[in-house]
Amino acid sequence: MPPPPIDPNAVFLNIPYDEEFRPLYIAYIVGLYQLGLVPHIASEISGGKRRLDKILELIQSCRYSIHDLSRVELSDEASGIPRFNMPLELGMTITWAALFPDLHKEWFVFESERYRLQRSTSDLNGTDPNIHHGTVEGLLSELRNAVSRDGVTVPAWDWMMQAYRIVESEMDRIFLHAGTRNLYAKSVFQELCRYAFFLS
Repeated sequence: MPPPPIDPNAVFLNIPYDEEFRPLYIAYIVGLYQLGLVPHIASEISGGKRRLDKILELIQSCRYSIHDLSRVELSDEASGIPRFNMPLELGMTITWAALFPDLHKEWFVFESERYRLQRSTSDLNGTDPNIHHGTVEGLLSELRNAVSRDGVTVPAWDWMMQAYRIVESEMDRIFLHAGTRNLYAKSVFQELCRYAFFLS
């Protein structure tokens, strides 16, 4: 079966879905639009297909993939269950890129701590992660460094920060328009994208 059509401006965003990640989540969406790219997340997919199949289709259709492993850690539950979704989706992406090298799929690993990737996922030794230190400032800086394309002007970092602050200040309005305060709901993601696109 041939691979699906690939969108040259699409980015699969593999991130943790929790409230603590909110500033970085918003920064990813704003930053990618500032760079002329369009983010996609798993929760925006509708339909009755198995979730993993839908995620794989999304990975396949995006030219780029960003995998943030900064929150691959034990959960707060008493059982202390580790979070494996992000590494699983990274593994799917790496496999897809290896099977279809002619598609020139590019993937990036983002982390908050230097050298932690070598300990948590030693098979990725030799891969240089983008270290954002858990801050919006660091993330936008690393996005500018990671996803630079020929012929595309990279916006100034301070303008990206300003765009982020504008969107962050509008979050109550975004929740109101979306009809939910679930940060990762499809409707909130779509509203965030509209705001970020308008500022790009």
